[in-house]
Amino acid sequence: MGYFHQKNPTIIPVPGNKTIEEHFGIPSTNSKEVSIAHMIAPPGWGEPFQTPNFDEWTLMVRGKKQIEVDGEVIILSAGESILIQKGSRVRYSNPFLEDAEYWSLCKPAFTIEAVNREEE
Repeated sequence: MGYFHQKNPTIIPVPGNKTIEEHFGIPSTNSKEVSIAHMIAPPGWGEPFQTPNFDEWTLMVRGKKQIEVDGEVIILSAGESILIQKGSRVRYSNPFLEDAEYWSLCKPAFTIEAVNREEE
């Protein structure tokens, strides 16, 4: 068969009331090459700094997301996208008043071991 029709993405439990529906990746399809997930980060959500061993593309659907990368602050708005290259020190957050809805693509696929999160 030359395709995989994803009908039931895997719900990934995360703290802070963030929603992650992984369509492709290690938990959902055992794909180590790429992960693709739909995410909704509520107001006030944030993660610690990390230095991932994968490239990560973010495509904003709704709201805004704050990205601190290598000392620069970027506000990503609906309709915009960004590539954070592996090895960059980055922190993602939503300090805004509305949900941040976006798609994330990681290559190779996201793993907790490869994200290299710093202690808060």
